[in-house]
Amino acid sequence: MPDDTLKGMKVAILVTDGFEQVEMTEPRKALDAAGADTRLVSPKTDQVKAWQLTDWGDTFPVDLPLAEASPDAFDAILLPGGVINSDTLRMNEDAVVFAQAYIDAGKPVASICHGPWTLIETGRLRGRRLASWPSLQTDVENAGAQWVDEPVVVDGNLVTSRKPDDIPAFNREMIALFGRARSGHAQRSAD
Repeated sequence: MPDDTLKGMKVAILVTDGFEQVEMTEPRKALDAAGADTRLVSPKTDQVKAWQLTDWGDTFPVDLPLAEASPDAFDAILLPGGVINSDTLRMNEDAVVFAQAYIDAGKPVASICHGPWTLIETGRLRGRRLASWPSLQTDVENAGAQWVDEPVVVDGNLVTSRKPDDIPAFNREMIALFGRARSGHAQRSAD
């Protein structure tokens, strides 16, 4: 029987070419199974190509080009990792502004692996606690945040994880955080 924990919640999944396939597909399946309406948002307008561990993965249709997307139309955002994806997005001002809007509005933000690179660029992580792929530790700390080596970390409206192996814990905490936000119980951390 489908879960309706997130029924009616709209979730933007911000990606471009090179996102880690499993870090998008598995959290998206969990969100969809909980009743959320997920949309792939991208600076690209037609399709995006995933990275699958050591080589290119599948191609996915873009549901909404970033140029046409408004954070106001979504209740939460998911930022999958992947080195190519995350490095490209953090250099895209529109992508950074799009992600920043969720932090500023206190909306739920879920990010895994290299995904926090985009969040670092927002300048809004000072004082926050998060997990990421280990190579981002210095970047996270230089952004004024505390990097932790844990499978999943929840800090106010932000949930983060380190790697694909953490996806079960990440999905569990993401669904819980998004559910609290949907019911109005998420707390916003101080900037």
